[in-house]
Amino acid sequence: MKKVLVTGAAGFIGFHLAKKLLASGYEVVGFDSNNDYYDPELKYNRLQNLGIPKNSISYNHKSVGPASFSFYQIKLEDKDNIATIFKAEQFDYVVNLAAQAGVRYSLVNPHVYLESNIIGFLNILEGCRNNNTKHLVYASSSSVYGLNTTMPFSVNNNVDHPISLYAASKKANELMAHSYSYLFGIPTSGLRFFTVYGPWGRPDMALFMFTKNILEGKPIDVFNNGNMLRDFTYVDDIVESIARLLPKIPQPDKTFSGKEPNPSTSPAPYRIYNIGNNSPVRLMDFIHEIENALGKKAIINYMPLQPGDVPETYADVTSLFDIIDFKPQTHIKNGIKSFVAWYLDYYKA
Repeated sequence: MKKVLVTGAAGFIGFHLAKKLLASGYEVVGFDSNNDYYDPELKYNRLQNLGIPKNSISYNHKSVGPASFSFYQIKLEDKDNIATIFKAEQFDYVVNLAAQAGVRYSLVNPHVYLESNIIGFLNILEGCRNNNTKHLVYASSSSVYGLNTTMPFSVNNNVDHPISLYAASKKANELMAHSYSYLFGIPTSGLRFFTVYGPWGRPDMALFMFTKNILEGKPIDVFNNGNMLRDFTYVDDIVESIARLLPKIPQPDKTFSGKEPNPSTSPAPYRIYNIGNNSPVRLMDFIHEIENALGKKAIINYMPLQPGDVPETYADVTSLFDIIDFKPQTHIKNGIKSFVAWYLDYYKA
């Protein structure tokens, strides 16, 4: 049985990935700080769903649940304890999803992004380096494309113009991973996520906020006056892709040219992939699907484009899906229905 570390296991994607990997026969160890960026009770309830009761959790303590799942509440910035756990557990694979999320939050609390997304990621890299991890898969973001306007976004394009500190921290993760792949031979795969949504989602994400406000009869803020396109990707499709990628360990690219370097490959065992639906949706169409699922119209407050936001995202996913032989299959109508059903049940709305 292969052992996988999933950081951010109490988070939205990490929770779903842990369930998927457990069902696929892996032993899974979860890390999460359970911080208060959003309601910690939602995080504890995700862990409860994985078999870890809240009263068994304490800092730097291993909580053991059923079905080969265990959990540590810990901060990635905790260098010494992270190193100790890596040495004790000897993970075969690591999936690093833990990070301080949110483009807009990075405008008001920038320091936390360096602590979690840079220092924390460095400690993960060191853990992999010192314990012969077979493959590190880590979360990057579509936000790294910044000022790029060529659609669809391609991993072969330059991404040197991020427009938020969050995006800059994710670009830094890609650079850090490359240096460790090159210097120490650690196989790394970076995944640029495109607007993931679905049940158990984060309260700061659009689908969650729109659903909550529509139900409560409150206005929803729609930025760029509704002229937004997003490559919305259902969470089940995301975790299926990650699970398939995990054993696909990257090899050095023998065709790599330093004269014309491809940003997504390397003579080191390093890859960058987009992970998205490859089918942009107009934000207003997304909102209409929420209205249909709820049977209630939204009160819309149109607003200008916010700092750090981009008007359109669209993922070229060719390189990833050539390797994993899988493409997203969930239409937004069905994905939004699943989220709304979960929301109404969870909050007894």
